Amino acid sequence: DRDLFKQAMSAMGLESPRSGIAHSLEEARTIAHELIGRYPIFIRPSFTLGGSGAGTVFTPPEFDEKVAWGLKESPVHTVLIEESLIGWKEYELEVMRDADDNVVIICSIENFDPMGVHTGDSITIAPAQTLSDKEYQRMRDASLAVIREIGVETGGSNIQFATHPDTGRLIVIEMNPRVSRSSALASKATGFPIAKIAAKLAVGYRLHELPNDITRETTACFEPSIDYVVTKIPRFAFEKFPEADDTLTTQMKSVGETMAIGSTFKESFQKALRGLEVGSFGFGCDGNDLWGTDEQPDESEIKEKLSRPGPQRAWYLRYAIKSGMSVEQIYEITRIDPWFLDNLLEIVETEERIRQCDSLSQISPALVRTAKRFGFSDRQLATMLGSTESEIRAHRLQLGIRSVFKSVDTCAAEFEAYTPYFYSTYETEDEVPEKVEGRKRVMILGGGPNRIGQGIEFDYCCCHASFALRELGIESIMVNSNPETVSTDYDTSDLLFFEPLTVEDVLNICDRVQPDGVIVQFGGQTPLNLARALKNAGVPIIGTSVDAIEGAEDREKFQQLLHRLDLKQPANGIARTMDQARRIADQIGYPLLVRPSFVLGGRAMEICYDNKQFDRYVAEAFVAAEGQPVLIDRFLEDAIEVDVDALSDGKDCVIMGIMEHIEEAGVHSGD
Repeated sequence: DRDLFKQAMSAMGLESPRSGIAHSLEEARTIAHELIGRYPIFIRPSFTLGGSGAGTVFTPPEFDEKVAWGLKESPVHTVLIEESLIGWKEYELEVMRDADDNVVIICSIENFDPMGVHTGDSITIAPAQTLSDKEYQRMRDASLAVIREIGVETGGSNIQFATHPDTGRLIVIEMNPRVSRSSALASKATGFPIAKIAAKLAVGYRLHELPNDITRETTACFEPSIDYVVTKIPRFAFEKFPEADDTLTTQMKSVGETMAIGSTFKESFQKALRGLEVGSFGFGCDGNDLWGTDEQPDESEIKEKLSRPGPQRAWYLRYAIKSGMSVEQIYEITRIDPWFLDNLLEIVETEERIRQCDSLSQISPALVRTAKRFGFSDRQLATMLGSTESEIRAHRLQLGIRSVFKSVDTCAAEFEAYTPYFYSTYETEDEVPEKVEGRKRVMILGGGPNRIGQGIEFDYCCCHASFALRELGIESIMVNSNPETVSTDYDTSDLLFFEPLTVEDVLNICDRVQPDGVIVQFGGQTPLNLARALKNAGVPIIGTSVDAIEGAEDREKFQQLLHRLDLKQPANGIARTMDQARRIADQIGYPLLVRPSFVLGGRAMEICYDNKQFDRYVAEAFVAAEGQPVLIDRFLEDAIEVDVDALSDGKDCVIMGIMEHIEEAGVHSGD
């Protein structure tokens, strides 16, 4: 209840934004005029989740429309009319309390984006990077006071603050008296299992009675200490909805997130961009960005993209630096703290130094090491030096520049860690335990960030695969980058590597742990796309073979298989160019189904009823297929669709289940 919360804050002498509660449009207008007196104004419905119905308005007509919508969204039909804090810095603290009034701070989280973007859609960093110790202690004291005043007797809470970048004025924005989206992130960032501890506190345990699984010496009343930097970047699905507005506001729009851990912000930021799986291998310069191409944005486009938060803004920060804009100019437009912008500037300056070396033979070992410490991927180095990823890797290993793995231990190495939970970095000391003689090691590749078409169902499979390996006495190794999953809990597998799912990152882990086999069939499309490159690098792929994967995923190979087996299929053809596609369309006739290879969740698959539709969708399919063939087949109208699940040991095949779709063919099975 926004009003009760505001009263509680006032009673403690803590500031909250100037605001009033409205039950009608008339009341709302009075509050806006008399209490706040200026636009922009923020509107927040009571008892909603994910910022539903909330938003910032800049004009009276917008205000009326948003208030009406907010009153409808709120189950108690009340809205909070509040002064806007757009451009202020946003922080969160994760707090735990037990029945004896012991309170601990688990983690501080800083939002890269200023106020105005929902925290679920903002890039976030843990621990907070731009707070002075004095500011942090003020926030910490306020958090302890808030959890006690509100009366959360046991369990976790997430408390959000805003600070004015110039005056330092501290405001309490809101509190979630429960585990939140940020609690899951804080758990993975620190190794402190917030929900598990909260459940035990609820049934009567005290913090000092709960042992820390990772150190086995400390208890839950020790606040985690972090000697690394964690970056979370949200994953969006606007490619599925090209008509949707991709402006990021106070209503959440992301569908998943990736998290990366590094020794510095620069390293974890570039690793997180790799882990997003949107075709980027870091902060640009990977052959997939627009800079230096015909589509290079001009100054007006760059400024427009910077002023309007969106999923592409991180890369436009790079374009702004490349175009010569200063940190001060970028800050004025974005209100992103200059400390972060300075770090991004250092990445771009390092990129310029690398580009001055014309070839791999000219780059110094010191510069390669600096680049790796700044989070540059082998793919980025290959793009800048006109080489290949495998050549860069070979050269790097020859120079003795290889990643080491550090453990997430909750205590900054003060106590020994028994739970093997690791991240890669380019330092000197490695903390991965040696392989046990006579015990097999098998690695499972997870699915990366949730997105439409690849979500928790694959994580479920990864977890059960890990449990099965353990039952067989085999050491299970999990690789994933998604903080929202069970597979990235430190007790799901024997060894957990919180790393992006790219060929380079997986090979670095394989070099260190020497698995007896790697399974790629449980993590959805992501690991399947890595299978061929891993096999070529000598990694033993077990389970479904690379040839079998390609035989099913490559539309052309699968079509040939059906011909060999003399099985019926709709009239179809394989296209690698636009001309081929049009010829096939003329032969078969409409309606047609266009399907790229190696995609999941029906990405870029479309039913076409005429030439105009066909040309547009085929062009999109070629982009999605990334050089792989596109299948064009006759769309069967009024057809019944059936899924068959089968399991084979290579000799015998068992049908595990047959499912009939209620919708006719043409509706994706996931829908």
